[in-house]
Amino acid sequence: MQSGDKAEMTGWREPSPVGETREVALRRLKVRCWRRGTKEMDLILGGFLDARGAQFSDAELTAFDALIREDDNVLYSWVAGSAAPAPEHAPMIEKIRAHFGVG
Repeated sequence: MQSGDKAEMTGWREPSPVGETREVALRRLKVRCWRRGTKEMDLILGGFLDARGAQFSDAELTAFDALIREDDNVLYSWVAGSAAPAPEHAPMIEKIRAHFGVG
């Protein structure tokens, strides 16, 4: 499944909160990271966000929010290095890989 296919198939789009505080954004992202659907991505994204999220700049927070909207299988292939990440996600994928000592 390619990026966006799930949304195109169901017509569902995750809302983009307007005026959300940083604290609320971090809580929302933590829930999304720890309740993904695959345990591997729960551990990778949830662990990364728990360890590094509080230090994210606003731009990094926005980039991470966009990243976690991708399909788990695609994300895993990017983190594992078996596929090149989409250019807009490459910087955040590199941060995740560095955090876990991959690559």
